[in-house]
Amino acid sequence: MLPAQKLRPREKSSARQKQHRGNSGQQRKRSVARGLWSEAHRDQCENPLYYTAVDTDTKSAAPASTTSGESPFDLRGPQLSLWRRMQIPVIAWFVYGAIRLIGPTLRLDVVGARNAVLIEHGGEVGIGAFWHRCIFSAAWVWRNRGMVVMNTVNFDGQWTRRVIERLGFGTAQGSSSRGAIEGLSVMARRIKEGKHVAFTIDGPRGPRYVAKPGPIILARRTGSPITVFHIGLQRAHTFKKSWDLFQIPFPFTRAVMFLAPAVRVPADAGSEIMHQKQAEMQAALEKVRDAAESWFQLSDQQRKEVRATWNRRDR
Repeated sequence: MLPAQKLRPREKSSARQKQHRGNSGQQRKRSVARGLWSEAHRDQCENPLYYTAVDTDTKSAAPASTTSGESPFDLRGPQLSLWRRMQIPVIAWFVYGAIRLIGPTLRLDVVGARNAVLIEHGGEVGIGAFWHRCIFSAAWVWRNRGMVVMNTVNFDGQWTRRVIERLGFGTAQGSSSRGAIEGLSVMARRIKEGKHVAFTIDGPRGPRYVAKPGPIILARRTGSPITVFHIGLQRAHTFKKSWDLFQIPFPFTRAVMFLAPAVRVPADAGSEIMHQKQAEMQAALEKVRDAAESWFQLSDQQRKEVRATWNRRDR
């Protein structure tokens, strides 16, 4: 090897200029990204739509802060080891098989069906929103409809994507912490193509039962109404140590799905209206959750009264 050569003063100056230009280019790119984010959602950035107050006795603790490498524009998945990559198809086939085995045995009852039928009869494309807790049952109930769902790019999202695509869903890659803008843009295009879309509204990390603003932003952009729903189970295994209290139904159990009236967001909605609609969606999600989770503790007469109330058009 040749001995290291010393740089002359002029060469040192040239090297420093190149390094400065490279750093300036990276700063310009970051500035452009920040500018696009601010321009796209200026009022949301000034007044974040995410809830911060969390009731610890009913909701999980807030997740750890987002790492500096995550961005609403970044769709790159994490670097996974060979062992983790090998696990993805195995877990996907196992979960898909479980849904295909248990799903057909569910005895589903639907309450508030007019809230979904009204959207269909109006020729509109809807935006669905539901809690992460009931994703197993929802994957079976809404299968083979071409619905597009937001799917995270982390390890869990990679095997989840394989499962839901086998069940007839489409996917838009992104989450609240990574690739949010691209994910919402894909969903907006799918809505224009006439496809329904859906969000696991408190995923992928929680906090539990705290709705994120993705559907509200998408509804303002596209004019599509938001329909929230929840699926309650009479008998199920609950993962009590998971952040979402995830449920897997027992075979042949009874299930009930509650659907709330549509939430509509004006195209010219400002920050105040967006916050009001966010609160309206949060309240609707809590209402369908409470109704579905308590359904099997009611008497037959009480269920009849609840059903009549939810099926009224003027509710």
